[in-house]
Amino acid sequence: MSLLTSSTLKPRLMKTALNTLYYSRLYRFLERDWQGVGAIFTLHHISLPGAGAAFAPNRILDVTTDFLDDTLTLVREAGYDIVSLDEVRRRLRERDFSRRFVAFTLDDGYLNNYKLAWPIFRRHNAPFTIYVATALPDGNALLWWEILERVIAGQAEISATIDGRQQTWPTGDTTEKYAAWDAIYQQLRRMPEVEQRRTVADLAEACGIDTREHCIEQSMSWDIIRELASDDLVTIGAHTVNHYALAKLPEAALIDEVTRSRALIEEHTGVRPLHFSYPYGDPSSAAAREFRLIESLGFHTATTTRKAMLYPEHADHLTALPRISLNGDYQSNHYTRLFLTGAPFALSNRFRRLVVD
Repeated sequence: MSLLTSSTLKPRLMKTALNTLYYSRLYRFLERDWQGVGAIFTLHHISLPGAGAAFAPNRILDVTTDFLDDTLTLVREAGYDIVSLDEVRRRLRERDFSRRFVAFTLDDGYLNNYKLAWPIFRRHNAPFTIYVATALPDGNALLWWEILERVIAGQAEISATIDGRQQTWPTGDTTEKYAAWDAIYQQLRRMPEVEQRRTVADLAEACGIDTREHCIEQSMSWDIIRELASDDLVTIGAHTVNHYALAKLPEAALIDEVTRSRALIEEHTGVRPLHFSYPYGDPSSAAAREFRLIESLGFHTATTTRKAMLYPEHADHLTALPRISLNGDYQSNHYTRLFLTGAPFALSNRFRRLVVD
């Protein structure tokens, strides 16, 4: 019998909690006060329906075309307006809360956003934003979390030097692979960004994985991004150059990452990005300093991955907006309906409306 690792146990426990909240209808005691005025959804990869691999630690970043289609239908049928980020900003600043609203955002700049997501959004006449990390269309991004998955998936044992120590993990079966993933991923997230990428690049080279080829295969080209930018439904936002956790960078390096990405997008599309998304977006990657600097650089909004609904108070925190992940582990309409009540986030945030710390 397979042992549970944190990557497999956490979703099971979370589903149990969410199902209890939903099917007991306990969320109704929180919905009125906590569903807020709107929400911003986060997406990454969009894929065709099909059986997934047994080892897929990045599955949370991947939802199917069917689920995206169902979600857009559900949101409209629930009475929400689907709006652009410009409209999110306007409604918050002008306190226009006559109708609740939802905005859809996709992070990084994957090719499947163009091939699979764009046609669905067009069919629903729904605006959306793609935040582009500009190293992706340039072919220079090391998508380290995807490369790490490939390394572990293809090996029976892996070794790496992390924090100056040579470490070895057995990866012969799925349980071992998840255990290795949990251990390595957490150590990599704590590393300085350059050291982190170098460690994963060394692993990829040892396993014969071409990281540039992987990036090019996964990413939209600048021609595609320019085509998308010409569609009135599409907003192209900035997401740094290299997808670095900004809180790890000195202020000058942070400003360089952000302003270069904005300049490259403007150069290739003719449109200056006014909206920004923090890579990773958790408190260890973006906090008060980052919120202040992004505001000082003139962005109209910036989004985190703190999970919460939007409330009127967010008008004063437009560069620290929360989002709700459309997570590959929770591809069911009843989870989406539950998320829109705000109840799970009221509980997880200990009844705080603003999660900007």
